[in-house]
Amino acid sequence: MQPHETLPYTQLPDYSDDERIARSQAFYDQLKLRRTCRYFTDDPISPTVIENAILAAGTAPNGANHQPWHFAVIESPTKKKALREAAEAEEREFYENKASDEWLEALGPLGTDADKPFLETAPYLIVIFGQRKGGMLPGEMKQNYYVNESVGIATGMLITALHDAGLATLTHTPNPMKFLNELCERPANEKPMMVLVVGKPAPNATIPVHATIKKPLDAITSWL
Repeated sequence: MQPHETLPYTQLPDYSDDERIARSQAFYDQLKLRRTCRYFTDDPISPTVIENAILAAGTAPNGANHQPWHFAVIESPTKKKALREAAEAEEREFYENKASDEWLEALGPLGTDADKPFLETAPYLIVIFGQRKGGMLPGEMKQNYYVNESVGIATGMLITALHDAGLATLTHTPNPMKFLNELCERPANEKPMMVLVVGKPAPNATIPVHATIKKPLDAITSWL
C-alpha cells in the first residue's frame, strides 16, 4: 500500500446490542413507509431541503473518491414542460412499439402508462448524471471508476434523505435519455441515469396494492 495521509476513523456511538436492534427496527419502520408517488401537489419546498439531501447523497461511497455524479435540479416550469414533452414522446414509443408483452404484463398491476403529468406538477425534478470522466477537482478529465455502482448508491441515499424529510419521490427513466444532456446543459461525457421527481403527495394520492408486496426476509437473505 502506498503511503497516504490518514485521519482517525469517524467516532461512532457505542450503542449496546439492544440499542442497535431498536434503532435498526425504527429505521426499517420509517423506510417501509416509503412509496413511489405518482400524484404530487405543486406546493413549494424550501430549496435548502433539496440541497441538504444532495449533500447527504454526496457522502456515498464511490470509486477512487472521484464522486462521479451530478445532480441537476429543475424548478423552471418551462424546463419541466420541455422535459415532460420529450419524456412522454419516448414513453409512447416504449408502450406502443418497444416493450415486450411480458414487460407490459409486469407493468400492468402498477397502472403505469405514457402520461407523466407529475413531471410538471411536482416542484422539483432532479436529473441524476453519471460522469464517465472527471475527478475530484474542477476541470479534471480523469477516468472515473464504478460509475454506475457509485451513482446508484448515491441515488438510494438521496431518496432516503428526501423521505426522511417528509417528501415523496418517483424514479423515472425514459429511454433513451440523451435529450436530458441538452435540456440540463450538461456535457456529452455525462450519462443521464434517472429523473427523480420530488414533492409533497397530493391529498388524494393512491398507490397500487401490488407495490406494497415486498419479498420476505428469507427470500432476500442468505447466511453462509
